Amino acid sequence: MNREVALELVEKQLTERRYQHTLGVTESAIELANRYGADVKKAELAAIFHDYAKFRPKDEMRGIIVSQGMTSTLLDFHSELWHAPVGAYLVEKEAGITNTEILDAIRYHTSGRVGMTLLDKVIYLADYIEPGRLFPGVDEVRETAKISLNQAVIEAMRNTIVFLMKKKQAVYPDTFHSYNDLIMKTKEKIE
Repeated sequence: MNREVALELVEKQLTERRYQHTLGVTESAIELANRYGADVKKAELAAIFHDYAKFRPKDEMRGIIVSQGMTSTLLDFHSELWHAPVGAYLVEKEAGITNTEILDAIRYHTSGRVGMTLLDKVIYLADYIEPGRLFPGVDEVRETAKISLNQAVIEAMRNTIVFLMKKKQAVYPDTFHSYNDLIMKTKEKIE
């Protein structure tokens, strides 16, 4: 699928503000893919479609989570997490994208996962650092992203976990496990 067709499909699903965010994520993903050797075309498509289900009704997302046998643990956490796995499902069904690497990058762009692939990391980080994001710590992560993909993802996850804890919100287990996995793998390389 080419960029123009993908953007046309996605634009219909998003608000103008979220569409602008998607364009920023797409450019950030292309830049990160080029810098770290990921497949640029896959990064571009995953970034374009990463928020495809963002504005679907919660009842529809809940129904897809249940009917498709996705982990029911999702339903115990904030509905903000739902659009990623539901989006991967809908992108396959409605947009016809079947590449598992692209679908997984969409599926895990909010939570991360143990054993994140290069593409997973690119999309996770691109979503976090795109130029429209303005929150404490994002500039530091942007700078780290210029020198180390893994360190930048670790910083982004740490910031997210701390943010949720300060708000006394539950942290999705996959995010903790992703963070620990990256820390352990980074530590192994250092030692």
